[in-house]
Amino acid sequence: MKFQRAGDFLVKASSSFFFIGYLPLAPGTFGSIAGVGLYYLLKGTPLATYFLFIAGIIALGLVTSGRTEKLLNKKDPGCIVIDEVAGMLIALSFMPNDFKIIFLTFLIFRILDTLKPYPAARLQNRHGAVGVMGDDLIAGIYTNIVLQVILKLTF
Repeated sequence: MKFQRAGDFLVKASSSFFFIGYLPLAPGTFGSIAGVGLYYLLKGTPLATYFLFIAGIIALGLVTSGRTEKLLNKKDPGCIVIDEVAGMLIALSFMPNDFKIIFLTFLIFRILDTLKPYPAARLQNRHGAVGVMGDDLIAGIYTNIVLQVILKLTF
């Protein structure tokens, strides 16, 4: 039984991205900020390392978020923010290291994560890890596409 409790603790710690998700106000926003922080930490690493890291975060989210839903007996609880971290890292992929662009990426990601354009809303309605992670991964992809178009048109 102790191992189960220790395992549950690790699952909650991972899915809440080291308990950032338990902050009392706007945990998704703080999860997104954590994603920006990771982007800065990974800045300058080879592209393959960046994408392996993103794949690791997505895999960890898929493994832990559905389990956290079951532990808390709640669909997509706000404390799960690893999905925002992963989505933000996807949104920032291939972006220049410019504060204005990173801030714009953050804003667009938060807007799209809130609006849930197709198929994000459909994915969020699914139970388990796919329902938790899917909408934020879609928001990250859409954000990246929007910003790439903006960058191509303005530079």
